[in-house]
Amino acid sequence: MTGSGGWNTEQSSKFNNEALSRENVVSSENGSLAIVVVGASGDLAKKKTFPALFNLYRQGFLHPQEVRIFGYARTKMSDDELTNRIRGYLIQSKGDSGEQIEEVSKFLKLIKYVSGSYDSEEGFQLLDKEISEHEYSRKTANGSSCRLFYLAIPPSVYPSVCKMIKTCCVNKSNLHGWTRIVVEKPFGKDLESAERLSSQIGQLFDEPQIYRIDHYLGKELVQNLTVLRFANRLFQPIWNRDNIDNVQIVFREDFGTEGRGGYFDEFGIIRDIIQNHLLQILCLVAMEKPVSLRPEHIRDEKVKVLQSVLPIKDEEVVLGQYDGYRDDPTVPANSNTPTFATLILRIHNERWEGVPFILKAGKALNSRKAEIRVQFKDVPGDIFKCQKRGRNEIVIRLQHSEAIYMKLTVKQPGLDMSTILSELDLSYQQRYQGVTIPEAYERLILDTIRGDQQHFVRRDELKAAWEIFTPLLHRIDNGEFKPIPYKPGSRGPAEADELLERAGYVKTDGYIWIPPT
Repeated sequence: MTGSGGWNTEQSSKFNNEALSRENVVSSENGSLAIVVVGASGDLAKKKTFPALFNLYRQGFLHPQEVRIFGYARTKMSDDELTNRIRGYLIQSKGDSGEQIEEVSKFLKLIKYVSGSYDSEEGFQLLDKEISEHEYSRKTANGSSCRLFYLAIPPSVYPSVCKMIKTCCVNKSNLHGWTRIVVEKPFGKDLESAERLSSQIGQLFDEPQIYRIDHYLGKELVQNLTVLRFANRLFQPIWNRDNIDNVQIVFREDFGTEGRGGYFDEFGIIRDIIQNHLLQILCLVAMEKPVSLRPEHIRDEKVKVLQSVLPIKDEEVVLGQYDGYRDDPTVPANSNTPTFATLILRIHNERWEGVPFILKAGKALNSRKAEIRVQFKDVPGDIFKCQKRGRNEIVIRLQHSEAIYMKLTVKQPGLDMSTILSELDLSYQQRYQGVTIPEAYERLILDTIRGDQQHFVRRDELKAAWEIFTPLLHRIDNGEFKPIPYKPGSRGPAEADELLERAGYVKTDGYIWIPPT
């Protein structure tokens, strides 16, 4: 264990072009780590949480001599029944080698399942007994154990589960060990409900123990934003209102709710995507340079951005709902829930005054991608008469086909002095061949073990985010703001493109970025 009381996560080797070092980050003397997946029988656990833990295990970050994984849920089943549910999500394909299948089997042996209610002590006392037996078997010094609880459950049961964990399952002292809680979105539905939830959990656990996860903050290209902005002198003098005309942050899916209509209808596209994922990206694009890379310094700067956002104007919002959305039997026939939204946020500070930040998200559209598009102003004194070619842009492709590329006007090869729009392209599949980009959940679970809250949402950050969107959301919920119908497979409502044009975005005609092969 480290002298500071945190879990020792120092690595002895450098990355050497590896996405993550394979050095074991869990090492201790007389210490142990228990990871508890609450809601272990659910979709999130089997599709995301357990596969992320397996990938950390197979890369050497979770050592079988130190770590035990516990599943907890209301469903009554055996250890074998749980592992059989999980197994298919860990084996990548039928062509996996015998060695890979053996790795899966060894990992599954680390999992113990406990069944119990979410609001009574009996099940959690049994869970604590199982965890304590693991710690005793590792000869863990009293109070030096580390317990991580991942809540893969609906937010409605967070308060009761957190109360049971606090009552029955926390580390019994603060002697080097810790207890940490990971909570998933949606964290509330508006400012009032989010603050109520924060207060309920905050009465039980201190803020350094609470990890509000937003998996977009674990994506490779999102984590590259701070490096790109603050490690390259090139961008520092141009990253402001004098040079940048507009910023787009876009999330597009080419499929609808796919049988999840009832769940989605409770939240809609703004709560599901924009208020959290896209707003977090906006903070990283717009924030000032932090004093250091310490989590609190970074999160302080993000909060300043959110507190500088002006109230959203009605004329700068376009909502849509795709035709056929209400055909889902789980969706109310008169649903007013948007499946598409384009809106403009404006940041009232010296760097960004007058620059529209366009947040756009939608389902059942004509493409699938997530990207940041920073468009620069026109070149003054255009001697080449090339403005019609398009503006300079920096595009950060978050998914799929991760890439960073810059759109530039260059001379077209040949005898004539004519121009063409081209790009400087850093495509990850080409540049980093053979390197596996880790899944976001792997990074964030590893950060939780390390005690690094840089990529998690702080309570005041969450509050500031809800303050921006709650007035608009309440008007939508009350039926005062109606979504415009659009056809599945389209770009969304035509009014959204008109809003982009009014905001100053200039579309590039005839240019299409093609990922290199």
